[in-house]
Amino acid sequence: MTQPAHWSRHLDAGVDPDSIDLLRRVSLPAAWVANWTREPHRQVLRDVHGTWSTGADLLARTTEVAARFAGAGLGRGDRVLLSGRPSTALVVAHCAAFRLGLVVVPVNDAYSRRELEVIADDARPVGAVLERAEMRKWATAMGLRVITGVEVDLPAPGAGAPSPTLDDVSSHEPALLPYTSGTTGRPKGALLSHGNLLASAEAILVAWRWTPADRLILCLPLFHMHGLGVGVHGTLLAGASALLLDRFDAELVLSEAADEATMFFGVPTMYSRLVDAPGAERMSRLRFCASGSAPLSPDLHDRIAARCGQRIVERYGMTETVMLTSNPYDGDRRPGSVGIAFPGVDLRLDPTSSEIEVRGPNVFGGYLDRPEATAESFTTDGWFRTGDIGAVDDDGYVAIVGRAKELIISGGYNVYPREVEDLLRAQPGVVDAAVVGAPSPEWGEIVTAFVEAGPEVDLDAVVAAASAELAPYKRPRAVHRVDALPRNAMGKVVRGELPTS
Repeated sequence: MTQPAHWSRHLDAGVDPDSIDLLRRVSLPAAWVANWTREPHRQVLRDVHGTWSTGADLLARTTEVAARFAGAGLGRGDRVLLSGRPSTALVVAHCAAFRLGLVVVPVNDAYSRRELEVIADDARPVGAVLERAEMRKWATAMGLRVITGVEVDLPAPGAGAPSPTLDDVSSHEPALLPYTSGTTGRPKGALLSHGNLLASAEAILVAWRWTPADRLILCLPLFHMHGLGVGVHGTLLAGASALLLDRFDAELVLSEAADEATMFFGVPTMYSRLVDAPGAERMSRLRFCASGSAPLSPDLHDRIAARCGQRIVERYGMTETVMLTSNPYDGDRRPGSVGIAFPGVDLRLDPTSSEIEVRGPNVFGGYLDRPEATAESFTTDGWFRTGDIGAVDDDGYVAIVGRAKELIISGGYNVYPREVEDLLRAQPGVVDAAVVGAPSPEWGEIVTAFVEAGPEVDLDAVVAAASAELAPYKRPRAVHRVDALPRNAMGKVVRGELPTS
């Protein structure tokens, strides 16, 4: 079996892999404060209203907010829900919590009361920073002791109140408690340490050549690892700057791309809209574009290259590990591949199932209060089981074939949905497609396709064209037309919501 490429291939020529110390700066908050202190006048964040915050602004505001948290009785290790649309105020609250040693529990700002209660019941937070007034009412009913909006309008400590200790967390202390999507059961809290977050952000800076000169267009939600763990953490660690947008707007993104921005991170749905928008060629002015959170089809990759002059860097990460792999900055960026392991990450395929297994300083220690789930997620020799099935090409590039738990077994044969979906998506008129297994007394499961396409598209012809390139057991035996596939907040299709009976 071809082995994955070693992460040293991400380094500049002449850089010794042994010189890379991903934990040298100990923690993100310590590194951020050092950057803000060293260059206090550098512009760092621009909010949705066009107002810039400098390093000095962020240092002062996060110090004040941390003091307000402490004055309200929050202390090291306490968990705090954090929810809101992308804004400087939300970033300030997040950074202040880290500086004080609180554990941030990022929450989707579109959650219903039931969804918020599920997270709160498991995480047992002491406080909450919530933009939506409705959410603050729910948090009050749940009995949380400290509740505030994203501006953190808690009382300022009185004169003579002791200043809280800031920025002294160790790399081993807990920092972030994001929750898995729960598509296979009750959501689980993945407890990430300061070292996990720092190691991943440092690796990204090295691999993507992220420098203080960069300016990121950031319109991803900040409750998700893509926007928060990569976009915000990376920007602040690099000493760079970011333009915060509270929603994705193709025209606005292209306008920023034509100005002083240098980077854009998005999901495939965003790139699909950008490449078809007027002025899409302005994307060529960006030095770097990355895609993640869902597969970027080879067809879309090639369309962007042809129209915009951008070879998108597709990467791969998880809630439990932050970032794992990326196509290289220097070298071949291959459509359909998530590239090679990031600096510091070891990656292997299970010899029997081809499940991707990883280890490294970015990998979390376990799920909150779920010892059995944690034990099941690690091999006996300490590698994390990602649940993703992978394949490796002759040059060591990794591709995601499918999810182990989404595997369809039809007539005793294994069918990975991704392979069938890619062929369906490639057919004319097909917007998107999802494949699941439906129960069958004869076959165990039959391959069932849900195709997002207009009424003018002949689904029988679509399936026939795709099936011509598939072994008989992989061919869809049932096909359904849908107006829209169910998706989560990051645009990823939620197969569990598709009917199988």
